Amino acid sequence: MYLLQVEATGTDPSIALSTLVLSVVSVVLSVTIAVVLIRGYRHGPAHRGMLWLAVGLVFLITVPELLRVGIPTATNIGDTGRSILVSGCELFGLGTILWTVYGGETQ
Repeated sequence: MYLLQVEATGTDPSIALSTLVLSVVSVVLSVTIAVVLIRGYRHGPAHRGMLWLAVGLVFLITVPELLRVGIPTATNIGDTGRSILVSGCELFGLGTILWTVYGGETQ
């Protein structure tokens, strides 16, 4: 008797389960790093770049991973629409990180 019965369409259940586990791990790591950055920001207004790095990281990793799982589950948006939304979030996150690293906010 199996403790966990998994059925996947189009692939081996172990591949589907490992993909889901890796997505959860990447979201947890991203949120953990963002929390550390936000704690650094809270030490004073001179550390505002850390807040922007946290925002960029969340839009680069966390939001796209949640969209990849949530959009097909909750909506009828096709692959093209999902790709556009995910890529847009990733580009926004990357842009925010680059803006922060290269001095987008002068003090």
